[in-house]
Amino acid sequence: MSYVLITPARNEEAFIGETLAAVSRQSVRPAEWIIVSDGSTDGTDRLVLEASAKWPWIRLVPLAPRDSHCFAAVVRATEIGLAALQTTDYEFIGLLDADVRFEPDYFARVLAAFEDSPTLGLAGGVVLDVGRPRHERPRNQMDVPGAVQFFRRECFELLGGLLAIPEGGWDALTCARARQLGYDTRLLMDLVVEHLKPRNAAKGGVFRRNWQLGARDRALGYHPLFEFIKCVARWNEPPVLAATTARALGFVSAGISGTPRLIPDDLRLFVQREQLTRLHNLLQLPKMSRPVVSQTRPTSGNSALS
Repeated sequence: MSYVLITPARNEEAFIGETLAAVSRQSVRPAEWIIVSDGSTDGTDRLVLEASAKWPWIRLVPLAPRDSHCFAAVVRATEIGLAALQTTDYEFIGLLDADVRFEPDYFARVLAAFEDSPTLGLAGGVVLDVGRPRHERPRNQMDVPGAVQFFRRECFELLGGLLAIPEGGWDALTCARARQLGYDTRLLMDLVVEHLKPRNAAKGGVFRRNWQLGARDRALGYHPLFEFIKCVARWNEPPVLAATTARALGFVSAGISGTPRLIPDDLRLFVQREQLTRLHNLLQLPKMSRPVVSQTRPTSGNSALS
């Protein structure tokens, strides 16, 4: 059960050493690991090159520096990493952030989950920011964070690529699209991955980060009722009331501004049906029809990546 890894990295000198160490200690190592340095101006490239001299299965792909931060750039860097792969006979593809760490048996246990479940197309561990209680678990156990998304190859290729969304959230859409195609997606609740810096840190302080998260949810086509319940449920996240208020305002503001959504209509409707189904199960709302699977799973892994 061989796998390859793709890691976009931008100015991760402070953290990528931990990720390099975590992967190098794995009981089942990747056949190849492409690290795409997206215009890094610190010591990221140097650390990766030092690691590649020790472990030849690590390769650096450096990109030219760019001026601004953009969530869609992660998708672009990932696609460049995929194109740079030299290994062809792999069964799984992992997308891995450059600021995480995990136990030495992490990938062995992820692979075991796929072996136990032939319909599993996408999985990954629970990602917790350093300092958060390790017993915390998210309410949604179907969506896998982009930091650790791990795919069955045939599932990834059938997706036809990742959706580059300027506001972010490509990882949530990837999970929904995999389910729309008939695969199972799953958070592996017994596997914890430590995230070494706050998510969306490039967007500034807590208020600004949560505003951006609200704008992201609107760009992803989230149902307004689902977003409202979501914000209410998170009222006590620090800073109390301020963070969730910022998120709600970001969602409403993006809707008022009329920022165009870039996701296909069929996927947006699928996401909203899933969300209303979850609300029904949680709040006993009027019964909603189940999300429609738009395409049957392939029987082999030879689909071309478009």
